[in-house]
Amino acid sequence: MDQAHRNKSILKKYIPEPAVDTIAEWIYTYNFKLKVKKPRSSREGDYTAPYSGKNHVITVNRDLNKYAFLITLIHEIAHLITWEKYKGSVSPHGKEWKSEYSKLLNYFLLKEKSTDQEESLFPREISSILHTHSQRPSAASCSDIHLSRALRKFDSDTETLLLEKISADSSFRIVSIKTKHSREIFIKGEKRRTRFKCIHARTKREYLIHALCKVVLCPANPPEERA
Repeated sequence: MDQAHRNKSILKKYIPEPAVDTIAEWIYTYNFKLKVKKPRSSREGDYTAPYSGKNHVITVNRDLNKYAFLITLIHEIAHLITWEKYKGSVSPHGKEWKSEYSKLLNYFLLKEKSTDQEESLFPREISSILHTHSQRPSAASCSDIHLSRALRKFDSDTETLLLEKISADSSFRIVSIKTKHSREIFIKGEKRRTRFKCIHARTKREYLIHALCKVVLCPANPPEERA
């Protein structure tokens, strides 16, 4: 099996099949190494520019669903293209990166619209939001709460509670990647745009926690009803 076929075989595990050929071609065209990483709480993907004769490197977390993985990968490829054009002389998520990211997203959106594919690349609820997201890209998909919420619907652990789904004043722990959940207890407060003001039960300090953060209710709280 040659490298192109090997890349496609691996990609099929992580991204929607209609996108495999294009991404495999981009890996060749832009000459980067794609590394699938174990889950990281701090980021879903990242890009490292070439140095000391090494290739561009893009990493993406392996626990993302196929649509989230593809969008994260496109996000990082946009960083690569921006670096090639400007060599680090522009802001990481400035207008130059936003322009490249929008172009890559629109390539898939327009391609999907102009062809009669038996299998659509994105489900309708993601596709419609992506059109808006591509016009005003954010530094991360999780920063766009509408896109993040749509993507979460396709996660394998759909039964996990999200902070926005529990009632105010509930006590909760944050689900941790390294352990089952954090030992720290918080109390949910009022909403602030895409985050909730929460009080750390022990220190009484305030924290802004993302609305789509995965949480587990403390035993003292009854089970929550979800929409």
